[in-house]
Amino acid sequence: METKTIMLACSAGMSTSLLVSKMQAAAKKTGVDYKIFATAASDVPNQLTSAAKPDVLMLGPQIAYMKADMQKQADQAGIPMAIINMQDYGMMNGAGVLSAAEKLMKSK
Repeated sequence: METKTIMLACSAGMSTSLLVSKMQAAAKKTGVDYKIFATAASDVPNQLTSAAKPDVLMLGPQIAYMKADMQKQADQAGIPMAIINMQDYGMMNGAGVLSAAEKLMKSK
């Protein structure tokens, strides 16, 4: 089974990097192997058109204003996208965000 890739995007890719490690820990606990990484919003177009494009895109709440543009790009790439729940983000709830990403991947 191929490893699924979850991409988190925020202003600079910094604040979501802590969330990435929390999500990786949550994935390890449930025995699933995902490639989870954070990137800056400005790098999203490159990631979506790369050969190793992600299976799902999650936006940090602080860039929710970019949703329409990001959604258009995600749709063109055939990738489901959502904004990370503000409460899960604020609490750095890796398991909660991971669960949301998994639901998105299943909906694809």
